[in-house]
Amino acid sequence: MTRKQGGISIVVPVYLGAQTLAPLVERLVAVFENPGQELEILMVNDGSTDNSWQVICDLAGRYPQVRGLNLMRNFGQHNALLAGIRSATGDFIVTMDDDLQNPPEEVPKLLAKLAEGHDVIYGVPEQEQHGRFRDTASVMTKFLMRVGLGFKHADKSSSFRAFRSDLRRGFEHFDSRYVSIDVLLTWATTKFSWVPVRHDQRAGGKSGYTLRKLFRHMMNMITSFSTIPLKLASVVGFSFTVFGFGFLFYILFNYFVHGSAVPGFAFLGSMIAIFSGVQLFSLGIIGEYIGRIHQRALNEPCYVIAEEVGDSGD
Repeated sequence: MTRKQGGISIVVPVYLGAQTLAPLVERLVAVFENPGQELEILMVNDGSTDNSWQVICDLAGRYPQVRGLNLMRNFGQHNALLAGIRSATGDFIVTMDDDLQNPPEEVPKLLAKLAEGHDVIYGVPEQEQHGRFRDTASVMTKFLMRVGLGFKHADKSSSFRAFRSDLRRGFEHFDSRYVSIDVLLTWATTKFSWVPVRHDQRAGGKSGYTLRKLFRHMMNMITSFSTIPLKLASVVGFSFTVFGFGFLFYILFNYFVHGSAVPGFAFLGSMIAIFSGVQLFSLGIIGEYIGRIHQRALNEPCYVIAEEVGDSGD
């Protein structure tokens, strides 16, 4: 892979995006029509069941700027992004979705802000065009990133981002099934910033995110990159232990001072249910982490590239 000095690599994870890929490439090429500016459009097909890969192959034949990676199966958006980021040849990398909600004409805004000395720039939508459900899930994910992972710029994060390719050194040895590009970028730098950008309606198809996938992504992110849930389980367990000793002291005090026991089987049953619930909650969290350890022990790859098209400059 030949490094392109000053080159720009646009990495696009593709899933069921056959309808929008051609106009996306056309608009990107038009934006970077300056002949002195090296442009690479790297499209990563993440196991699409439509003809997305065939469209990518056709575009690579028509445009010398286009390269394509075809993954063996669907690994997930962030895994596909990681594959593209590691294969990119430019000094600057821009990631964007394949549905044209991130307008190609806004890319220069990110690069101009990056030139001010920052390492990562997020394009923050002036007004998001996702549905209410997706917006709510996005808010929850960003909250987890800020509180659970200590990523103070999480509120401004988005899939439309630009960063210096040198940041890859911070996670070049990362190899896990569970990937979060935003978290990996925090391993390499603290110089984050953002710019407001236009956010258009989805041009075609529908989002691949479902309630189950969004919940799984949040759980994977918080348990794969943070020990906050384990600390939470410890705090909850300690708090209920203190409560239990306090309740025991209350019972003994009533028995020895007033000569009476605390009546009520329902109350006792409630206490047993609460304590049992806390134990199961804590065991569940521990089980999640043991599951992650098991997955890492299996050494399952982040992604597997089946084939490539286009000129990488080798």
